[in-house]
Amino acid sequence: MLREQLIRSAGATICAVSFLTLAACSDRDGSGASQASSPPEVGVITVEAAPVTLTKNLPGRITSMRIAEVRPRVSGIVVERSFQQGALVEAGAVLYRIDPAPFQVELDKARAAVAKAEAVLYQADRQEDRLKTLLTGQATSQAQYELAVASERQAEADVAAQKAAVAQAQLNLDWATVRAPISGRIGRALVTEGALVNPNETTHLATIQQLDPVYADFTQSVAELNELRRDLAEGRLKSVAPDAARVRLVLDDGSIYKHAGRLLFSDVSVDPGTAKVTLRGEFPNPEGELLPGMYVRVQIEEAIDTNGIVVPAQAVQRTTSGSSAVYVVNDEGRATLQPVRSGRTLASGVLIEDGLKPGWRVVVDGVQKVAPGSAVTAVPWKVSGSDKPSASN
Repeated sequence: MLREQLIRSAGATICAVSFLTLAACSDRDGSGASQASSPPEVGVITVEAAPVTLTKNLPGRITSMRIAEVRPRVSGIVVERSFQQGALVEAGAVLYRIDPAPFQVELDKARAAVAKAEAVLYQADRQEDRLKTLLTGQATSQAQYELAVASERQAEADVAAQKAAVAQAQLNLDWATVRAPISGRIGRALVTEGALVNPNETTHLATIQQLDPVYADFTQSVAELNELRRDLAEGRLKSVAPDAARVRLVLDDGSIYKHAGRLLFSDVSVDPGTAKVTLRGEFPNPEGELLPGMYVRVQIEEAIDTNGIVVPAQAVQRTTSGSSAVYVVNDEGRATLQPVRSGRTLASGVLIEDGLKPGWRVVVDGVQKVAPGSAVTAVPWKVSGSDKPSASN
């Protein structure tokens, strides 16, 4: 009796397990069929044509606008240094004083020589007047009068020469005070008090650099420069400014320098070793953030593509042949692989030069779910924080 009950209980258990197994299989088959009938969801953007400013980042170095080496113009002993090393100095500010005593003595001597020459001139002038009166009364000869005239003119020349000596002595005395030739930031002092300086020496006293504004020198490939000029001439691109391109600086930390600059010129010759031309930009530097020799990246705004098409970088795929392509969702909801010609990379994505038209829907998110010709469910692409372009691109 007990044995029969156990057999019936085991049979009921087996039937229950079998029923649950069949139900689970049925549910799994139903969900798979449901999933198979639902196309994968992909994020798309609608292509738009809009003006795009074409920029290029080029390596460069900061250089001073003006550099002046402070040198003595007279020989002597330095008795005073009047500047703080590393400070800003104005043009005409006193930097050094050379012992002025010898130059003051020379100036006094020259002034005395002028007084002596003027006395001789006064005497020669009076003698000429007397002989002129005597010549009228025929009390002297013509030869004696001409000799007096010559003596007067010689005395006038001596006065002029002595006055020039006074001017030279005054210059030497003034040059004993060494002043700043330009405004800017002065570097370290290369001589100290008590040093003997000479204008013929190669060593200078200090260096002043004008740091507002400053220059940024950088190079660009001559091939790229010629291509840009052709595009501008043929009307494919529009110039950023009628006179010069705008330039900005990207600092070492990736931040954009807050003051925009302007492109001054491009060199007239090409470096035969690198096939590049040198360009120079001018930037204001009121806070003194830019120092000579600093490495920067110069972001030059070259031109404007008036009908530019830009797509996110993750939308562009590489084919087996190495060309570029994107997935486009057609009106039937199917993804087709569209070959494109991609241009330069911008902060907002990749510039598409050919292959796309405004209004087309391009797959940006979920590309790995798509195969050529497969059905998809297109939804608007939402930009996440990691997808946002950085300013340093």
